Amino acid sequence: MDRSLSIKAWLEPWLTHPDSKLSIVAGDASFRSYYRMTAEQSTTGNSLILMDAPPEKESSYSFISLAKTWRHQGVEVPQVLAHDLQLGVALLEDFGDLQFMQKVTKIPSVEVSQLYQQALNQLAGIQKLTKAAAKEYPLPDYTHELLNRELNLFDDWFFEKLLGLPKNRLPNNWEAFKQALITSALEQPQVTVHRDYHSRNLMVLQTKQLGIIDFQDAVYGPCTYDAVSLIRDCYLDWPEETQQAWLTYFYQLYCQQAKPVSLQVFKRWFDWMGMQRHLKVAGIFSRLALRDGKPNYLQDIPLTLKHLVRAAQNYPELADIQAWLTEVIIPIFNTYLQQQNNG
Repeated sequence: MDRSLSIKAWLEPWLTHPDSKLSIVAGDASFRSYYRMTAEQSTTGNSLILMDAPPEKESSYSFISLAKTWRHQGVEVPQVLAHDLQLGVALLEDFGDLQFMQKVTKIPSVEVSQLYQQALNQLAGIQKLTKAAAKEYPLPDYTHELLNRELNLFDDWFFEKLLGLPKNRLPNNWEAFKQALITSALEQPQVTVHRDYHSRNLMVLQTKQLGIIDFQDAVYGPCTYDAVSLIRDCYLDWPEETQQAWLTYFYQLYCQQAKPVSLQVFKRWFDWMGMQRHLKVAGIFSRLALRDGKPNYLQDIPLTLKHLVRAAQNYPELADIQAWLTEVIIPIFNTYLQQQNNG
């Protein structure tokens, strides 16, 4: 049977009318799609979200397992009302359309900081979860191999495929730099990591709580990873002093529930973790544009590179990397982006 017909048949008990057309909801950077079933269309009387994840392209197993367990343990993730892993569908609680990103760009700075503190408080709750909180899906480790594979996305997709540069033009100490980033990540205390905890994956609910989505790639890894994803978001740029204030707030939260470290050590972990993430993200955004036909992500690369340079500036041993990024890579990319924008 055609997959769309199978989904239609699976949905029928939940629909007040079998021929109801669901409206598309903004998707994410994966092959998943989301559709809204309005309260009038739903036999539950509440609006619901259909997650459509073709099983040959996206496994929903981790999402369903983590959603059920994390919700039970008090994390604000959507309730799963029904799912079929073979078909690759799930019916979820509707968290609405108001993203954290949309909210914080429209409110006074005092309220912005309150919302960020709330997001960091909820992150601290995630970090308390054990590696095997979901017994049927113990979190995979954020291993040296995985961290390295992510860093290579920059080399492969951004440097080589997007900019068209041969890898022998990477700095002589590039591999050593990447390995230093990995060493820093692995020496941190390891916790539950959402792995994409940023302003587009937090929803502002009617209850004023923040709903957390897109957590299916969670791992057990470095304690600063999610904090740097949020504070040095690839979609929002806050003043350096604001970022440092939020980092200090999270540091205090972290030290209340884990073995204390100095703020200086924590900041270094945070900076070096951010560099790893931003190299990875530049590669992912390039791949989304080149392979997946999503060129809009190219517009987010400049901020990603800006975060990278800002962090490198804090460490004299990275002066040559910082200079290379500033004097070589960013000008080449800016020229590329201008050409793309001009058609």
